[in-house]
Amino acid sequence: MEILENFAVFEGGDGSGTSTQLAMLRKKLNDIRKLGFSYHITSEPTEGCIGKLIRSVLKKECILQPQTLAGLFASDRNEHLFAPSGIADRCKRGELAVCDRYILSSLVYQGIECGFELPCMLNSSFPAPQLLIFFDLDPDIALERLDQRKSLEIYEYFDFQKKVRENYLLFLEKFRIDGARVEIIDASQSKEKVFENVWSAVSKMPIFNKEVDRF
Repeated sequence: MEILENFAVFEGGDGSGTSTQLAMLRKKLNDIRKLGFSYHITSEPTEGCIGKLIRSVLKKECILQPQTLAGLFASDRNEHLFAPSGIADRCKRGELAVCDRYILSSLVYQGIECGFELPCMLNSSFPAPQLLIFFDLDPDIALERLDQRKSLEIYEYFDFQKKVRENYLLFLEKFRIDGARVEIIDASQSKEKVFENVWSAVSKMPIFNKEVDRF
């Protein structure tokens, strides 16, 4: 699998705090951008037309077959990566791109619903990130966090999230073998402590070189 340089991905089960950590990283990187550093923060599903359809399915606003949803995730990802000014373009011109969820989410989530063969095939041509951060959290703790939300999405229940964690741990080694740097962070810690670990991992990416010491 090809490695896309300057590309980092956050992965984890629902309630693991990826969105919170992405927001904290955005704030940190914004300070660096004032010194001439360029970055792009994004997430999947995207806000594009395919991503919006996926989000409506996740919110239970419409129902699709698992195989259809797997195809939509891959199509959304293709646009996200390869459309003009997409992730691939940005990384190749020297920007840091950080995405909340990517290939591994499809292998894990859609793999549970329709088997691993289809999502593996649909995502086989996409590059791996240079850095993959997995936020590891016990499903019991994750569900306690999710209970604070007004409504739950289709995957946010204990039995499914238990399988999610098991499959993440199974697939992480594959990405490590393919050349991605994989960091596993204990997401049960305070958000501040988690972010210390996140920044430690991100700041070691080659794009920062030795200039990261200034930050």
